[in-house]
Amino acid sequence: MMRIHHLNCGTMQPVGGRLVNGSRLPFQTARMICHCLLIETDQGLVLVDTGVGLRAIADPRRSLGREFLFLTRPRLDLAETAAHQVTELGYAVDDVRHIVLTHLDLDHAGGLPDFPKAKVHLHATEHQAAMRAATRAERMRYRADQWAHGPDWVTYNPTGGDHWFGFESVRQLQGIPADIALIPLPGHTRGHAGVLVRRHEATDSATSPRWLLHAGDAYFSHSEIDPLAPRSTPGLALFQTLVQVDGPARHRNQARLRELAKEHGDQVEIFSAHDPVEFDRYQQNEPRTIA
Repeated sequence: MMRIHHLNCGTMQPVGGRLVNGSRLPFQTARMICHCLLIETDQGLVLVDTGVGLRAIADPRRSLGREFLFLTRPRLDLAETAAHQVTELGYAVDDVRHIVLTHLDLDHAGGLPDFPKAKVHLHATEHQAAMRAATRAERMRYRADQWAHGPDWVTYNPTGGDHWFGFESVRQLQGIPADIALIPLPGHTRGHAGVLVRRHEATDSATSPRWLLHAGDAYFSHSEIDPLAPRSTPGLALFQTLVQVDGPARHRNQARLRELAKEHGDQVEIFSAHDPVEFDRYQQNEPRTIA
């Protein structure tokens, strides 16, 4: 049995509601979130992304940087940190045995120091990009103090692996149940990935296996993967273009996600890291127990 918790590990409040969330009020504060998963397994807790961590609460400028603070205006609420939410569920932070990252951007890896004993799983390409930080943009997006404690990295080649609904190079993860896997979705960063979680509804053992796909920052709004009328707000479209490392790859992967939603939407639920509409959808029904 596994139990999945959908956690918001960091609320951001950029100015420009219409440009970001599509609000009718042009100067309304927008809302973005850091959508993480906490998965209870028989091999310990697995955390998918970490959101904003405790260090950001204590020292926002050092942990997140002035540019991020200015652009996103994060709420910086202790109650939203993954560490706090894990303990609120009755666990200790050391019960988190594994962290699976979509990528190492500061708002996805900010909580790494809060779980120093966890193994950290990600694509080798992403790990190399963060360690080298070869460009100014990468030096801004990757914060070395978030892994200064020396995480137990477990990296994976983003080639080879298995096939899944037309996607290639799906990687099973060491020491983690086979129902959780990494899938390459590069473009936003060099080694950006999605995280697959296979589930069976516990209330209906006859139901076919279904999948959750945490698509990270492969897209920012649910409307971008609408199979019939994909669209984005001007603010989100501009931001994604500014921070992407490979635009053609990012657009190809968005197209593949739209095709996946169209052809296999009855078998796969897709969500991204920052869309509050998707997160609120899960909050109405979660946590749910799966087998």
